[in-house]
Amino acid sequence: AVQWISKAAEQGLAEAQFNLGDRYANGEGVPMDDKEVTQWYRKAAEQRHAEAQYRLGKAYYEGKGVPKDYGKALEWFRQSAEQGNADGQNGLGVMHALGEGVKQDFVEAVKWCRKAAIQGHAKAQFNLGKRYANGKGVAEDDKQAVQWYRSAAEQGLAKSQYALGYMYANGVGVLKDDVTAYGWFNIAAANGHETAKTNHILAKRMTPDQ
Repeated sequence: AVQWISKAAEQGLAEAQFNLGDRYANGEGVPMDDKEVTQWYRKAAEQRHAEAQYRLGKAYYEGKGVPKDYGKALEWFRQSAEQGNADGQNGLGVMHALGEGVKQDFVEAVKWCRKAAIQGHAKAQFNLGKRYANGKGVAEDDKQAVQWYRSAAEQGLAKSQYALGYMYANGVGVLKDDVTAYGWFNIAAANGHETAKTNHILAKRMTPDQ
């Protein structure tokens, strides 16, 4: 299969170039090789393959296979995001929120995270929830924060499960409910969230019948 993908990639087929990059990223039928990964992602990205643009941006963001470069990461995320790619939109939102490669701008961060969140991107939903919780880039709205945390939590994102548990434990944006809070903390802990594993304070607060 790799042989045919490789031939198609060399003939300039963007999807094949992207798939070949993936093969090198995962060591499927070829040795793992970060430089080959970025080389093939770049070829696909230059043909406006949206997911390849995001992956190339991520490579620049992490300095994997290419020197770390926030400016280039931002540019590739932007190109991907403008094509409607949710990963690219979230990446662009995060970089604006952190002021990486661009002046910090929470309004712009919210704009891009919202686009990805509406598409069902769990990390973007969590990020949008955070913006509503702290009122950065958008008017503070605890109920909206809970709504977006819940959307991401239901998709299995541990940090959002913990955040939702926190909201229930403290009655922020929802009626205070220790049982529901404890449930979400336990789910987050099962998914590897370290802080959620130490929610003994809430356990002590709960009455036996809870």
